[in-house]
Amino acid sequence: MLIDTHCHLDASEFLADRKAVIERAALQGVGAIIIPAVSTANFDAVRKLAHSFKGGAYALGIHPICIPDAQDSDLDELESRIDASLDDPRFVAIGEIGLDFFIPALKEPSMRDKQEAFYAAQLALAERYGLPVVLHVRRSQDLLLKHLRRRGPIGGIAHAFNGSFQQAQQFIELGFALGFGGAMTFTRALQIRRLAEQLPLHALLLETDAPDIPPSWLGRPGGPTPRNEPGEVARIADTMAELRGCNREEIVQATAQNAQRVLPRLREAMGAAVPV
Repeated sequence: MLIDTHCHLDASEFLADRKAVIERAALQGVGAIIIPAVSTANFDAVRKLAHSFKGGAYALGIHPICIPDAQDSDLDELESRIDASLDDPRFVAIGEIGLDFFIPALKEPSMRDKQEAFYAAQLALAERYGLPVVLHVRRSQDLLLKHLRRRGPIGGIAHAFNGSFQQAQQFIELGFALGFGGAMTFTRALQIRRLAEQLPLHALLLETDAPDIPPSWLGRPGGPTPRNEPGEVARIADTMAELRGCNREEIVQATAQNAQRVLPRLREAMGAAVPV
């Protein structure tokens, strides 16, 4: 089955028709959707949403974009929620966490330091609780890797990967699989497409990052861009198959196996039926 390994299904863009969005994804063969938190403010929302449909799973973490407003007490809240969620089969990782050195405000020295401190603290939680992480990787690959090497094995997902082949290999060696989504569908995204084509298949995952990073076929020059949805992961799989010169089923099967390997709790989550 198809697995959308990164989807912000709790976003306000889905408020009016979220149930229909999930149903459309299921009709496209999507059997699991992983919903990462971005701050303590949506911990409850992602958990409740993941429990609302078959194949829902969630991660808890503090996103680098939310770091400017985050407090040290948020890390205490995160640890408390992690500890309380260990018996919940739909809880599969710590995330979305990481570093973002693309947004100008986040590149300021004081904010870089704060991002790094929160990233290190969340990696420490992952190591302490034996959980994988879902990483936000934007112009920050080397520093992310530096912190990971200081820890024991953690592993997980490098979401929306767009680094070099050398950096990709280093993440893979540390137990990560790499997420590919809408960006890969643009012919001008040469580096990302080469990565999707040439990296070993056991290192690849499919994702939408919906409602963000829409694929090429949703673009309308000069007009509004239709909303990205988890069901688009089906055509994203087709793009990966085309790039690699293989059939779609091979991509679907391999990426589903990869997701369950790097997120060991996911297999149980996909068969779970635990009340909220």
